[in-house]
Amino acid sequence: MAREEFSIIRTGRAHPSMFNKVTVEYYGTPTPVNQLASFHVPEPRMVVIQPFDKTSLGAIERAIRNSDLGVNRRTTARSSGSCCRS
Repeated sequence: MAREEFSIIRTGRAHPSMFNKVTVEYYGTPTPVNQLASFHVPEPRMVVIQPFDKTSLGAIERAIRNSDLGVNRRTTARSSGSCCRS
């Protein structure tokens, strides 16, 4: 339990676990975002989120925007993914 709580502490470095509490409304069911997409950390302050189902990108973006993470979102059309900077 404590490990989960410490994993969401913001340290200035991007980490996929910071999205563990984000749920997405996917086909009418609240689903954790880590079950809908893969996460890559190409730079210390950037997380690239690539959905498994490209039609869920809008729902994932809404869930991140409505969360209290405070990340800046940028969508890239060529990869059909979302990029977040912490």
